Amino acid sequence: MTWEAVIGLEVHAHLATATKIFCACSTSFGAPPNTQICPVCLGYPGALPVLNRRAVELAIRAAIATGCTIHERSVFARKNYFYPDLPKGYQISQFDQPLATAGRIGGVRILRIHMEEDAGKSIHTGGVSHVDLNRAGTPLVEIVSEPDIRSAEEADAYLTRLRQILMYTDVCDGNMEEGSLRCDANVSVRKPGGALGTRTEIKNLNSFRYLRSAIDFEIARQSAVLESGGVITQETRLYDPSAGETRPMRSKEEAHDYRYFPDPDLLPLVVERAWIDEIARAIPELPHIRAERYQRDFALSAVDAEALVTSRPLAGYFEAAADASGNPRAAANWVRNEVLRILNEQKLDIADYRVTPVNLGRLIRLIDSGAIGGKSAKEVFDDMSASGDDPEQIVTRRGLAQISDPDVIREAARRVIERNATQVGQYRAGKAQLFGFLVGQLMKETGGKAKAELANSILRELLGS
Repeated sequence: MTWEAVIGLEVHAHLATATKIFCACSTSFGAPPNTQICPVCLGYPGALPVLNRRAVELAIRAAIATGCTIHERSVFARKNYFYPDLPKGYQISQFDQPLATAGRIGGVRILRIHMEEDAGKSIHTGGVSHVDLNRAGTPLVEIVSEPDIRSAEEADAYLTRLRQILMYTDVCDGNMEEGSLRCDANVSVRKPGGALGTRTEIKNLNSFRYLRSAIDFEIARQSAVLESGGVITQETRLYDPSAGETRPMRSKEEAHDYRYFPDPDLLPLVVERAWIDEIARAIPELPHIRAERYQRDFALSAVDAEALVTSRPLAGYFEAAADASGNPRAAANWVRNEVLRILNEQKLDIADYRVTPVNLGRLIRLIDSGAIGGKSAKEVFDDMSASGDDPEQIVTRRGLAQISDPDVIREAARRVIERNATQVGQYRAGKAQLFGFLVGQLMKETGGKAKAELANSILRELLGS
């Protein structure tokens, strides 16, 4: 039997604030354990939380960018459970009255976006467990999708777009390795079009590869269990990347077991419509809208456009190069194929790349004007990437200017004809494929600098063809 997967994602994104959601402790990553803590984020008796306005602003940005309805009144609640890295014994979150609901990314609906504080981090090593509470109280949004996803590939595409949106809007840095963005996947299988099956939740997936692998494994596991007449148990599972499989973590309880109730230390969050509108006006052009514009205005393919909007800095670099070159399609080709190659090889961010977009545009203008040929352009580009020099400087320094003087090319062509009399005779006798050989000899004679179209024309003229 063929089983249909039903998948929903819960994405936790750290909000890019300098301080925690309810206190003034730093949120910077990498500090020594338990050095960024205070009585508020440790939950000491008598310590009162004060809501971080910047965190609310970023959460509203996320909601606007994903098309959600923002509720002018939302409520913080206490989510009660015990875990070693949760010092208060409860987590401040939002439950039945979240900040935002009913958004969409592509074909995937968003159920809700709510604000909450992060827990600390348990570290298990050598049979001993340690707790680092630096992360406790870090502000985040949880973005919960509807179960509209049907495969690991669709989950990957949804999370990719969501991550882009959060990074474009400066809501979250998107760093999955540092835990700034984490994902839980709810997976079930059913007969196509049938009732929903029992779901399992796969916790803390912190890479796209792990997300795809965990979902694929869980779909296969659940399908095999049902095929054999077994029953799926609702539970929380962890993904083991070394084994490529999910394993049970704990039985999954329903939300009411958390005993939610409104936090008595926090007033309801009331945001004015004027403030929401002000935040909306500051939202930059989003990646999917930018990609559509590139296809419409620059006649780029969907694949090229998507590659260029991967990050806001990369898209900005491309647009600056396109403007400087006057040739957006050539700029797209150079950025996608050559610039990204250098960035990947050297593990660079676009901000640290030696070649400015203006200089890339000037290189393209040299090519389009016929000042240099394609082979020389590649040499100039590689030199620019290493030295950061202007393309004109490199062309002069390395003597790469293209020969476009007809008299110079004609003299070189005559020498080639004289030295290759046999091949010339065979060509004139009808062996047309030898023209390519003679062109190659002419380019060799001119050090590869002869303008190709002019070289071909002059050679045909001298050969009488």
